[in-house]
Amino acid sequence: MTANRPRRNPMGLVLALMLGALGLGATPARAGDITVFAAASLKTAMDDIAASYAAQTGHGVDVSFAGSSALARQIQQGAPADIFISANPGWMDILDQGGLIVPETRFDLVGNTLVLIADDPLAAPVAITADLDLAGMLGGGHLAMAMVEAVPAGIYGKAALVSLGLWDGVASRVAQADNVRAALALVSLGEAPLGIVYATDAAADPKVGVIGTFPAGSHPPIVYPAAAVAASGTPLNADFLSFLRGPEARAAFEKQGFTVIAR
Repeated sequence: MTANRPRRNPMGLVLALMLGALGLGATPARAGDITVFAAASLKTAMDDIAASYAAQTGHGVDVSFAGSSALARQIQQGAPADIFISANPGWMDILDQGGLIVPETRFDLVGNTLVLIADDPLAAPVAITADLDLAGMLGGGHLAMAMVEAVPAGIYGKAALVSLGLWDGVASRVAQADNVRAALALVSLGEAPLGIVYATDAAADPKVGVIGTFPAGSHPPIVYPAAAVAASGTPLNADFLSFLRGPEARAAFEKQGFTVIAR
């Protein structure tokens, strides 16, 4: 890893990132033809998909990106969302149990993988096993992660570290960010030497390097469900959800490294 990049206290930057340094935040979406609440890790692909849908149909798509937990809570509080795409089934289940989504519209959209990233694109790869000296690799720095008790990327990451017996050694060194893109930025900006993010997020930032992939069995499968929000009044929901299953959306997701599940 790079030794000469300046490192400041990562916790001092987290708040700024949470407030939208990346254009990501749990803020109410603007009025539009259809409003989508989507997990932050979907940003690059969903920006392309929204543009394609608008070009083909003439209907504008406003997408609000944030951690799935923040978006789900907004929906619980009555935020005007039409479609919700979560980075894990858990938050979708919570909304389903509360009668806040239309169950028959729900489907699994894409999958992802979890990776360990470094602040040096040329950093040497490591094998992520129970023998990994992750604490030693951090030196005097922090491990950037999305919030480990609320945001799916953080939940998956903590589960993987616990499964491998690595969590106790690094728990006090974790810098928790509001969403996975904010965790990515902590590493990209040199605020943390290492981070745990989705492979698709790492691919979106040339300033970081993927040094290892967490074993699939070390955490629950990473699945993104999509569904229409029950309080939505737009007739466009079925059409947009169908578009998410179509070839343009598939190409956009696959370009970013997602595994497309929907058929």
